[in-house]
Amino acid sequence: MTVVNVSRFKTLTGHKDCIYTVTSSLREDQFFSAAGDGMVVVWEMTGSENGELVAQVPNSVYSLCLLEGSGNLVVGQNYEGIHVINLEENKEIGSLKLTDAAIFDIYYKAGTLYIGTADGNLILIDYENMSVLDRIRKSQKSVRTITSCGDHLAVGYSDHFIRIFNLSNMKVIEEFKAHENSVFSLKYSPDGNYLLSGSRDAHLNIWEVTDQYRLKESIVAHMYAINSIEFSKDGNYFATCSMDKTVKIWETAKFRLLKVIDKVRYGGHLTSVNKLFWSSYKNRLISCSDDRSISIWDLKFSALP
Repeated sequence: MTVVNVSRFKTLTGHKDCIYTVTSSLREDQFFSAAGDGMVVVWEMTGSENGELVAQVPNSVYSLCLLEGSGNLVVGQNYEGIHVINLEENKEIGSLKLTDAAIFDIYYKAGTLYIGTADGNLILIDYENMSVLDRIRKSQKSVRTITSCGDHLAVGYSDHFIRIFNLSNMKVIEEFKAHENSVFSLKYSPDGNYLLSGSRDAHLNIWEVTDQYRLKESIVAHMYAINSIEFSKDGNYFATCSMDKTVKIWETAKFRLLKVIDKVRYGGHLTSVNKLFWSSYKNRLISCSDDRSISIWDLKFSALP
């Protein structure tokens, strides 16, 4: 049996509004955050507790996407479009006006940006030319989350459906009602055998990926909406976070709950936890919240004799 010991390494403050997203940086010991104040900030895991401003846009930022090969960061500005920030020079090198709707997610693969918007569009961008390749609208409801594994692109919608696209031709190869409310988060297990989905209905659903997507298990994982799912780098564990103010740590092999991180026991967040990033640096988990703070968690896993 596996147990996990949790301690809060650091709490970071400085954003002036709800923090909606965190993601990796070019350096292992850094990460980015973005918030309702339009600020994109880079933080260090150790050293200074003050972040460095990378970009400032007029509207809220719900989504960031680091393009590790190019050293650029894509910022999704609500009601406008995307901005591309060169991290070496710390300046904007491109932008594209895409939509008047909110941008909920940005995903990058093989030279293409996939943009999910509140008006139901999945927008494909040729990154090199910064041009629109296609706008795919399979629902009147929002595109909330995007991920991929192999030649499958999984997209979660606010119409409660997950749609699986073939990346080679962007045809829908499977679509199914996955939840009783909006699908807020999707993640494939690192081995590609499972797709995990989290929803506004508070359920964590585990889908077996074979010739079809079959529901293996449905877990009432939180009290309120599940906002984010994140796997550890070795794939042995994953974390979920929720509008119920908690972060939960799970064992992948048996989808078993190991730990609940909350305010009372661990000094967790005061309000909705919106996004997670599991860093390879000292296996630390980063969470951000509506309470305008970022928490860095030290996690130590061990097996009971």
